[in-house]
Amino acid sequence: MPWRFGSSPGCVLPFLSRLNCCMDLLPSTPSNFPLVLPEGCRCVGQQGSPAAHVTMLAPWLKQNLSLDLLLLLAATRTAEHKGISEAGSTATARRITALADAELLLKGPSTSKKWPLPSLSAGVSPALLSHVAVRRLSLQPLVAVIGLMMQPDFDHLRVESSDLGPADCLSSGAAMTIDRVDHLWRQGERIGAGLKRPLTLIECVPGGTTTAQAVLTALGFHVADLISGSARQSPRALKFALVAKGLRQANLGETCTAVAMLAAVGDPFQVLATGLLVGAVRSHQPVLLGGGSQMLAVLALALYALSETDRDSLVHQVLVGTTAWLADEGAIDGQPSLLDHLVNEIGARFGLLLSVFACGIHFHASSYQALRDYEQGYVKEGVGAGALLFLAQLRGVGYHELVADCDRAMAQLLGCPVESGL
Repeated sequence: MPWRFGSSPGCVLPFLSRLNCCMDLLPSTPSNFPLVLPEGCRCVGQQGSPAAHVTMLAPWLKQNLSLDLLLLLAATRTAEHKGISEAGSTATARRITALADAELLLKGPSTSKKWPLPSLSAGVSPALLSHVAVRRLSLQPLVAVIGLMMQPDFDHLRVESSDLGPADCLSSGAAMTIDRVDHLWRQGERIGAGLKRPLTLIECVPGGTTTAQAVLTALGFHVADLISGSARQSPRALKFALVAKGLRQANLGETCTAVAMLAAVGDPFQVLATGLLVGAVRSHQPVLLGGGSQMLAVLALALYALSETDRDSLVHQVLVGTTAWLADEGAIDGQPSLLDHLVNEIGARFGLLLSVFACGIHFHASSYQALRDYEQGYVKEGVGAGALLFLAQLRGVGYHELVADCDRAMAQLLGCPVESGL
């Protein structure tokens, strides 16, 4: 049976009690310590000093340090538009994508599932890659559910009433009520402020790159050509039209708050995640954000909401991890990629250097077409795949081991005989 933490929707204290392994604040690291990233990994965007990157990575390198992993599942009716997302071939399929991905992450590819994976035009759910990394890292994911149309049958944290359902389409300019946003923001702050050890935060929100584009545009960024998505060719015209309509309808002022922007054109994941980052400034705990434009959007919102002093604190706590497929998209002849430009735009706005890293995993030599499809620009990222693979590489799992693990997981998903080991 599904269950909730606490006796009422929104109670997060039992969740905080799970995060009860204390750690020191960010450790000091010699400034001359060399930065050597694992095979194929790279920094994304502006290059800060090697010493700064070493300091940022230090907490994640401790082999004996326990980490927390939180997966946020959320929904927005923005995903109902035909062609807006490849995270499911139809609007109906996309309504269960988050549940199916979470179930795959939690249970693995070889068990029977209640929530079948939606059919894709190519590739396979990135939750498969995340599962591989989670097994290697011996992590126990926690799942929070916000605004899904159907409720999961696996253990999960509920932070608001399940009756609220998905956010409305951002094109309405009124995606969520202010009261809902205020509530979710406070819940996020409470979680962030109560962290006792490093947290990896990942998400599954079909249509989420479009809401990311919307809130970044509301913040004043010109990002229509920089936002990717699950499709091989992003539906940029459709996204631009929805965002433009939503912002016209909302008629936001030049000095509006992050809460007002989220209520107008955001989604529930963004609210909880932004609040969590704001709260994390008080706990001083490191946070690894798994994803691309969606995580950069919540980081930008948190920086916008914080004072200058707290902004500086936050960027020294937060890493963003993504996949090589997303990090390299649009890079031609050694020029910066789309994600490089997006990272630089956000950093320049706040006068800060963001710590963003891409894992090194590629599937050119995979035995399975669905994995090789990633090399053709399909799927690219999701469910924290890039951050979790990067973390596994940081902790000493080899490139070829991870690729072989993904092949075995793919074989299990297809019901093929596999060698033991996963």
